Amino acid sequence: MPSSTPRTPRMPDAAAGPVWVPPGGKPPLLSRMMRATWRGLPEKRYEAGWEPGLRVPAADGSPLITDHYFPRAEGDFPTLLVRSPYGRGVPWSPMYGLLFAEQGFHVVLQSCRGTGGSGGEFDLWRNEAADGRATVSWLREQPWFDGQVGTIGPSYLGYVQWALALDPPPELNAMVVQVGLHDPYALFHADGVLRLENALAVGMGMTYQHRGMTQFVRATLRLQRRLRDAITARPLRGAYAPALGGQLPWLDEVMAHPDAEDAYWRGASSAESAERLRVPTSLITGWHDALVDQTFQQYDRLRRSGCETALLVGPWTHTSALQQGWPEVFAESLAWLRAHLHDDPSGLRPTAVRVHTGGENTWRDLDEWPPPHAATSWYASRGGHLTQQLSPGQTSAEKGPAERASTEQASAKQDARTDSAPLTSFRYDPADPTPSLGGPLLSRTAGPRDNANLEARDDVVTFTSPPLTEPVDILGPVSARLSVSTDTGYADVFTRLCDVDAQGRSVNVCDGLGRFRTTGDTPSQVTVAMSTTSHRFAVGHRIRWQISGGAHPRYARNPGTGDSPLDATTLTPVRITLHTDSVLILPHITDPPDPSRVPSHLSPTPEAPLT
Repeated sequence: MPSSTPRTPRMPDAAAGPVWVPPGGKPPLLSRMMRATWRGLPEKRYEAGWEPGLRVPAADGSPLITDHYFPRAEGDFPTLLVRSPYGRGVPWSPMYGLLFAEQGFHVVLQSCRGTGGSGGEFDLWRNEAADGRATVSWLREQPWFDGQVGTIGPSYLGYVQWALALDPPPELNAMVVQVGLHDPYALFHADGVLRLENALAVGMGMTYQHRGMTQFVRATLRLQRRLRDAITARPLRGAYAPALGGQLPWLDEVMAHPDAEDAYWRGASSAESAERLRVPTSLITGWHDALVDQTFQQYDRLRRSGCETALLVGPWTHTSALQQGWPEVFAESLAWLRAHLHDDPSGLRPTAVRVHTGGENTWRDLDEWPPPHAATSWYASRGGHLTQQLSPGQTSAEKGPAERASTEQASAKQDARTDSAPLTSFRYDPADPTPSLGGPLLSRTAGPRDNANLEARDDVVTFTSPPLTEPVDILGPVSARLSVSTDTGYADVFTRLCDVDAQGRSVNVCDGLGRFRTTGDTPSQVTVAMSTTSHRFAVGHRIRWQISGGAHPRYARNPGTGDSPLDATTLTPVRITLHTDSVLILPHITDPPDPSRVPSHLSPTPEAPLT
């Protein structure tokens, strides 16, 4: 990893105003109580003070309510800007205000426009860049400001960082984006398919979390009680209102625009900020984070632009990264900010990338992501078999472990790989949609799960390799090139990679969904991105390819008629036929990095519980 470049703080002019006298307020009691429950964090360097309820003018003059946390010590300290639509209380107050003030930072924790008491009206993306710049302008006038700004935060708190980075102020010297968003469209839609569960979760969070814990808990319980009605209504449009306590015009608009090229989404993505950014940026995500693909897109853009970048990927979901994973996430974030704002690179690791590897529950340090790998092709065959295709010129002695265990199956499959004959079919009924199970979600049901009950359904097909005689390591992007025909012309196909252990338990690794339009018996070919992973299939385990017609309510069900899922009132079952030229593509590592390179103090991290 490149070393930190020392920066000279721009000191405020002492003659510009009176000397700042720190107020005597302590951080909120609930924040201090929560702080006391955390274990495994670095020891605090300072006591923290609190200056609540400051009014910072937004770009249009609306007051942005802001809390200021600070170290109770003499000297100059850099400032962290944390802008949130979720309020300024628990958990943001202890996690960012209190903890980072204890480590030697001023922390400005601010409610976005229209939330948490701030003036104006909340908009999902149109105000954040201007309001972030207005806040930095306000910082320049503060007597305690030393001229250096860093940003930090998760989820939408990451989006506001990318928005500020579109035109970064000169004081911005470091960013830490944790399980962060840069493209609202991709949060709500997957190539035209509505991510229904995300839409409901975001609608509830944006509406109620900034109003306080009591209202947020009540809203959560109401959504759980009324979820089934909200996701099965015909038509779907507006049916969420009883579950979310009323209509949300911005959510109606989001759900009604499934096309990424629609003018509605113009300016929503802040992806271009990473393409020319020069601010050192740390990215943190989890393999089962609903925004994991956005994090890898951010990393790719930053690397191509030559920006100093670090990447940490743990065995976490969107929420568990800030819960079970918080000791690692906090340590990573603190080391980056101290390196670039305090000129103290002592906590930086020697490599740019650290990833958790599933299947063996270890951490690996890498120089880049993805590491060099070979894209290997795995084909389905009759009888539910999955076999790896020989590379051109590969001899029998050079076969991989799965191939050596399945020579007869592979030989029988050779002819089928070159044509597009029907292989198997299943019936998807949108009136009884294939349920979603685990994976990269915003909800508490995210993560790895036992897929046994799901795979027992008639509308789910699986193809499984023989038991492995050697471990198989895959590190990088996974995809499936699907060849599919239907009897109605309209279908979605959900494709998932699973690890089947010696006891037969099938656990999801990564997945994706594609939308198909077909004509007659002629198959359509669609390549479906199945996210990215780092996973070891152990000796005795089997590789499984799972295919179905959807994952509801993670994705809105396809009505089978060609009508919009929002407006459809008629549901038509569809027979989906998979053809023999469909292929699962895995990023195989033949010489995996040694997990012993990770420092011994970073112990294996428990993965999400299986249910």
